[in-house]
Amino acid sequence: WIEMVNEKGLVAIDCETTSINAVDADIVGFSMSLEDSVACYIPISHKNSSGKQISLKKFIQIIRVLLEDPSIKKIGQNIKYDYIILKNLGINLCNVDDTMLMSYVLRTGRRGHGLDDLSIDFLSYETQKYSDVTTKNKKKIPFEEVDITSALNYAAEDADITYRLWDILRIELIKNKLYDFYFYVEKPLIEIIAIMEICGCKIDNEELKKLFLEFSKKIDEIGNKIFDYAGEKFNVGSPKQLGEILFSKLNLPFGKKGKSGNFQTDVKILEKLKSENHIIASFILEWRQFSKLKSTYCSGLLSRESKKTSRIHTSYGMASTLTGRLSSNDPNLQNIPIKTAEGRQIRKAFIAEDGFSIVSVDYSQIELRVLAHIAKIPSLINAFKNDEDIHLVTAMDVFQVSKNNITNDLRRKAKTINFGIIYGISAYGLGLQLEISNSEAKKYIDQYFLKYPGIKDYMKETVISCRENGYVMTPFGRRIFIPFINDKMVSRRNFAERSAINAPIQGGAADMIKIAMPKIFNFMNENNLRSKMLLQVHDELIFETPNDEIEEIVNNIPDIMINSHQKFLKLDVPIKVDVGIGKNWNEAH
Repeated sequence: WIEMVNEKGLVAIDCETTSINAVDADIVGFSMSLEDSVACYIPISHKNSSGKQISLKKFIQIIRVLLEDPSIKKIGQNIKYDYIILKNLGINLCNVDDTMLMSYVLRTGRRGHGLDDLSIDFLSYETQKYSDVTTKNKKKIPFEEVDITSALNYAAEDADITYRLWDILRIELIKNKLYDFYFYVEKPLIEIIAIMEICGCKIDNEELKKLFLEFSKKIDEIGNKIFDYAGEKFNVGSPKQLGEILFSKLNLPFGKKGKSGNFQTDVKILEKLKSENHIIASFILEWRQFSKLKSTYCSGLLSRESKKTSRIHTSYGMASTLTGRLSSNDPNLQNIPIKTAEGRQIRKAFIAEDGFSIVSVDYSQIELRVLAHIAKIPSLINAFKNDEDIHLVTAMDVFQVSKNNITNDLRRKAKTINFGIIYGISAYGLGLQLEISNSEAKKYIDQYFLKYPGIKDYMKETVISCRENGYVMTPFGRRIFIPFINDKMVSRRNFAERSAINAPIQGGAADMIKIAMPKIFNFMNENNLRSKMLLQVHDELIFETPNDEIEEIVNNIPDIMINSHQKFLKLDVPIKVDVGIGKNWNEAH
């Protein structure tokens, strides 16, 4: 097999392991495919198996040369996962292609990018399911307990299907003039994000335990206020009990039963009640916020610490969002609240090793800058060129107030309008956020469009174009399909229109940071820096930097982020980057 791969210069690979968590997983077997229906499986650490296996040491010794050979292309489905498994074995996988990412570039928003979906869509073939192979006598078993014959049929098929898909997707990308986007924007991130995941983040466990107790106390205090208002104790976390209290006992408005027969108590309902000054709704929203901080972030982060590394390792989804953004999972480190003091407390628990600091490098108002460029709005473009406070400019224009009379509250409202417009906010939605009437919110939105007619034109033209083509494009050429854009159901069509308006803006910002990351990674490697890129949180990159390298990072990384997109596209607005340094993530923000 090694000889055949060397001769062909191309192989599809797939690792079978003990866990979906790549950083903690151990390898069980390895499959390869050379061409359509030619595949093999190499068992390494199956238990209770009578079949012959190769030792892990021997496997590494034989396979390393092939996998580290830059002249041989290695194809995988979500190959980032295999990269991490092999890296932990001391093997540096290089020259890779990823069928999942190829599909993502080709048809974002259209369909899923998992192997099962791709196989059905492009090969009309239904693959064997992992759950079928790992079920014995109706009980789930780990893959290392699967017999070798079953493992062969399942794993070799995966490699074979991956190879066949690669052959088709490569041609489809070229035909659709999207191969360059895949090659220059998405593919270089595979190694970078894999190394970020392997590195992980250091957590201050004592800080999290302290916050756990603080939040528990706060939850009890808010709970008592809710019980006083309700006139009885009940389980605030139970939607059924909460619905009965709010709508049966207290007779509050907006009571609506769902399919289960219980009253709905989601955020929208509670926000409505809050806007009508029903104070119990404010308490419930606050109770939920602290409960989430306690369970998801205090308990959640403590339980996710790796026994191998004593660090937290998120897993980045490279093909899971509509707009091209990365997603963060298990745990989600992109969703830690930043707007509240309590949320910022969680960020305090992300710390640097001794002798290191956390450095945050963040694109400033990047989505508004992309919007100004796409919609060609002279007043916004000039404001950015003059480095003016964009929310202040908007406040002056929308509220028709002189600069000296702009209060913090008016600036806050203008900021909400600026970002709300990007997401296609309605008068009702804006009214909820600003805690004002729908008519007043509509007046602000009308005034905004009056001042910036280019935005209204952009929205209209984008929706028309999307209806005709089925997709929108970012300024950098990412194609995003918008389902339901021509749907007969008004609510689905309206949602699709808002998505179409937002996708080129958010997607353009996502493309920019993706283009910058490989250049930053190369700069750090070329200069033998010990600094590590830990996290990407949408428009922000977090580094763990030795104190003697801070100056070099701060003097170079912002420039790379500001200029890296120039070869792809020259924007009409200047790009600005903010830098923060601290002992923890909160201090650095």
